[in-house]
Amino acid sequence: MPQGRSMIERAMPHDRLIAGIGLGSVTILSWVYLLAGAGMETSAMSDTLRGVNIPGMPMDWSTGLVALIFVMWWVMMVAMMLPSAAPMVLLYASATRKSGNSWSTFLFASGYLLVWGGFSAVATFAQWELTRLGLLDGMRVNSLPLSGVLLLTAGVYQLTPAKAACLRHCRSPVQFLTRFWQPGATGALLMGMRHGVFCLGCCWALMALLFVGGVMSLAWIGALAAYVMVEKLAPPWRCLKGATASLLLAAGLVLLAIALT
Repeated sequence: MPQGRSMIERAMPHDRLIAGIGLGSVTILSWVYLLAGAGMETSAMSDTLRGVNIPGMPMDWSTGLVALIFVMWWVMMVAMMLPSAAPMVLLYASATRKSGNSWSTFLFASGYLLVWGGFSAVATFAQWELTRLGLLDGMRVNSLPLSGVLLLTAGVYQLTPAKAACLRHCRSPVQFLTRFWQPGATGALLMGMRHGVFCLGCCWALMALLFVGGVMSLAWIGALAAYVMVEKLAPPWRCLKGATASLLLAAGLVLLAIALT
C-alpha cells in the first residue's frame, strides 16, 4: 500500500472537501434526473407495468421493458448510494495519486457499479415476479401483509451482526484500505467490489422498502438516501440503529395487524 496509513490520513481533510463538492453535484444531478420524470409512478412506464398482469393473460415483459427497468434500478441505486460512497472512492484516489495509474480509481469505482448492477438485476427480477403474482400495482406493493413483512425484515436486519459488520467497514475507510489493500488494476477492481458488497450489505433491506413506498417515488428515494448518508457518514450514534429498527418493526406490525382484521 503506497506510503502506508499515514499518507492516507494526511489526505483525508482534502478529500473530504472534494467529496462534499461531489456529493452536492451528484445529488443535484440525481434529482434533476428524477424530476425529469424517468420511471415516475405517473409515467407511461408505470401504466405499462400495470397492464402486464391482466388476469387470464400471459406475462408480456419484452426484452426492452426488462432492460429499461434494470437501467432504472441501476441509475437509481447509483444516485442513492454514490454520495455516501464518494469519500471512500476519493480517499482511494488520494492513496494512489503518486502511482501515476489514473485507471485505478476508475476501476475501483467500477467495482461499486458492478455490485449495484447485480442488486439491480435481482430487484428487476423481484419486480417482474411481484407483478406476475399480482402483488405490485405499477411500482408499489398492493399487499398489506407483504408490505408488513418487508418492513419487519428491514427492522430485524438493522439489529443483526451482519449489518453492524458492514456498517463498520463503511464508516472506517482508512481501516478498510489498510486491511484489504491489493495492488494493480485487478486489485483496484476487487477492492471496489469488496467495499461495494459492504455498502450493499448495509442497505439492501432498506432499498427493498422502495417497493413499499413506491419505486422511483421522489419522497421515498430522498428519505432513504438521506438516511443512508447519515448512517454511514455521521458519527456512530448508538440510538439511531435502535430507533430506526423500532420504527420499522412497529410499522410492520401495524400493517400486519390491519391486514388480519
